[in-house]
Amino acid sequence: MTETLPLFPLHAVLLPGAGLGLRVFERRYLDLVRDCGRAGRGFGVCLILEGDEAGQPAIPAAYGTEALIEDFDTGPDGLLALRVRGTRRFRVMRTRVRDNGLVVGEVQWCEPDSDDELLPQHGLLATLLQSLLEQAGADLNRITPAQMDNAAWVGWRLAELLPLTAQQRGMLLQEDSPHARLDRLLSAIA
Repeated sequence: MTETLPLFPLHAVLLPGAGLGLRVFERRYLDLVRDCGRAGRGFGVCLILEGDEAGQPAIPAAYGTEALIEDFDTGPDGLLALRVRGTRRFRVMRTRVRDNGLVVGEVQWCEPDSDDELLPQHGLLATLLQSLLEQAGADLNRITPAQMDNAAWVGWRLAELLPLTAQQRGMLLQEDSPHARLDRLLSAIA
C-alpha cells in the first residue's frame, strides 16, 4: 500500500534520527511547509539524482526519509529557516509534479529497524562512534548504553558523522538490515 508524500529533493541525504537545517524560499516549498503544518505531518527528503535544488523540479532518488519540522524561524536574510529531523525511511514508487513545481511521491514505508544488538564484529564501530561523539561535543550522559549497543542506532549515527559522500549515505538508506549497514560502514572505513 502506498501513501502520497510531498518531496523536497536535496543534494544531501537525511538519515533517520538526524537533524538538518533548511532554508526555504521557493513558493512550492513554502506551500509544502504550510500544508505540512496544517496537516500536522512531515514531508520526504530525497537525494537529487538529476537537477538542482532550485528551479526546475529535480529527479529524486528512489529512497528517502520523512522529515518532521522541529523548529522554524526567519533567518537574517529574511528566508524561512527550518530545523527538521529524519524519522521513517520510504521507497518512492512513482512521482508526479504539481502545477506549482512540487514533486509528490507515491511512497511505500520501509519496515522499522529491528532492535538488534551489535554483533561482535561491529564492536569497534561503537568505540569509533563514542570517539566521534566526544569530538563533536555531544552530551554523552544523554546517550544510554542500550543505544550504544543498538545496531541500527550506531549505524545511523556513524553514517551521520563520518565523512561519507551523499551517494554513500544514499546506499545506506536503501539497506534494510542494520547489520548489513554496519558491514558497509566497515568497508567504507577500511
